[in-house]
Amino acid sequence: MDLKAYYRKIREIESGIAEEYPVVKSLATPNGGRPGHLTEVTRPVAARMLAEGLVEVASAEEARGYRKQIAIAQQAEEERREAAKIQFTILSEGDLRGLRRASRGSTKE
Repeated sequence: MDLKAYYRKIREIESGIAEEYPVVKSLATPNGGRPGHLTEVTRPVAARMLAEGLVEVASAEEARGYRKQIAIAQQAEEERREAAKIQFTILSEGDLRGLRRASRGSTKE
């Protein structure tokens, strides 16, 4: 393999990619690669994978759909983390005594 030609090809492909983080779509490969899987990668990684024939650049519509799906998943994860936050209140000793007295008084009725 001519390494100079290989890296020249990668540089040419990289210069042709407009986005900083393009969305690429996997292709079927002989070693078991599944076709159609979308991933957002850096421009150099996309260029290398394109040069090796592992992926193709996703269409604008596919990229929008993928990014929308990721945004929805991130929002859901953020909501899950917010719901899982442990909340507690710090009470003074006087407040604690008052709560204890109030709870004892309500059980005597």
